[in-house]
Amino acid sequence: MLPPNAPDTALRAPATGPPVAGPAGGAGYVYLVAAVAALGGLLFGFDTAIINGALVFLKKDFGLSDAQTELAASSILFGAVAGAALAGWLTDRYGRRRLCSGRRRLFTASALAAAVPRTLAEFVAARLAGGLAIGVASLLVPLYLAEIAPARIRGRLVTLNQLAIVTGILLAYVTSYYLAGRGPDAWRWMFATAAVPSLLFLLALVLVPESPRWLLGRGRAPEALRTLTRLNGLAAAATEAAEIQAALAAERGQDAQLSQPRLRRPLGIAVVLAVLQQITGINTILYYGSIIFTEHSGQSAASAIGANALIGGINFAGTVVALLIIDKVGRKPLLLFASGGMALTLGALVVALHQHAPGPWLLGLIMGYVACFAVGLGPGVWVVITEIFPNAVRGRAASLATVALWVACTLISFTFLSLVKAAGLAGAFGLYAVLSAVTFGFVWWAVPETKGRTLEEIERAWH
Repeated sequence: MLPPNAPDTALRAPATGPPVAGPAGGAGYVYLVAAVAALGGLLFGFDTAIINGALVFLKKDFGLSDAQTELAASSILFGAVAGAALAGWLTDRYGRRRLCSGRRRLFTASALAAAVPRTLAEFVAARLAGGLAIGVASLLVPLYLAEIAPARIRGRLVTLNQLAIVTGILLAYVTSYYLAGRGPDAWRWMFATAAVPSLLFLLALVLVPESPRWLLGRGRAPEALRTLTRLNGLAAAATEAAEIQAALAAERGQDAQLSQPRLRRPLGIAVVLAVLQQITGINTILYYGSIIFTEHSGQSAASAIGANALIGGINFAGTVVALLIIDKVGRKPLLLFASGGMALTLGALVVALHQHAPGPWLLGLIMGYVACFAVGLGPGVWVVITEIFPNAVRGRAASLATVALWVACTLISFTFLSLVKAAGLAGAFGLYAVLSAVTFGFVWWAVPETKGRTLEEIERAWH
């Protein structure tokens, strides 16, 4: 939002103020900034997924019951709920870039603390701190990418964050596989390695500018124009800045009201999509994959972690496909393909479990399920959440949707082993198949297509 005393003529400030620095806008600079920002997603993915390989050793080392194992796996998610709840207010108040630096330090500290606990309580505390950073990152990175991206490649750039997340997940699986032979303390080394990508992110952060939309909302037009010029070129920068300024001016007096009628539909769509992304069960594979393969298909710990690495590779490949086609095919078709494919593969997995199919069949169907998620529901939900809200409330509104996502993720992860105990593995995945079909119906009925439209054009459509 523009401060009340910020004049509309502020956009002309560069003519007499600081000169517009840097080269003309180009895709190279946009992709460079996006790639650096998306490193935050890599931290997110690595830190959440490293529990998969570590859990087998942690459970044995601490003698954990099923309930304690669920707590160990889910503790980071409780922190993520709190981080996501704070993220919208923090990003709107302090800016996107400054928050990037703060959460990086929290990532490093929590990774090291999780490697040295003597009790489950100490481990849970360390993971809660890491969850705070993850909750902030889950909102901040896609939000920032949506705000700097030209409309023609916005879906691709926001999907770059999802690619970074699945890259972090894959690295976590591969790291776990190679560290699994270090004996009972292997899990400590797994968590300690999570500090490495956070240090890389710190070095690269100097290349990331503040969001021009946030700068214009604070009346800092000269800085915003410099960034927009580097992103889009001088002529396009002036046009885009004027459009953003006009949208911000139109929002004055109503920006603080998330309950205003025109926001009810986008807020409802974002929250429901966020919840559906999680309750279709994807994180049961990402967090409990090793336990599923060791306890339900008779594999050794090392073989189960190797199977997870293969699943991580499928997740990565599917996300690459999404990145390449999301701005051509659109958001809605990919969401429909993903949810429909997930329902079918999970249904087939339920049949295979009832027929006591061999391990390779189960692994193949799980890989198909993960591939469908990676191509559509994984990146597509984040793209929609960051696109459909007005500039003045984007941080807070996206924060509400992200909180809903993490609450749903925590619920699924914290109850999975109990659900399997009560209904069997086939019953659990049968429930997720039904919820995937529900997701298909919701996307078909409620989700609009936003491909190729500027954020301001999407905003005007809600009027």
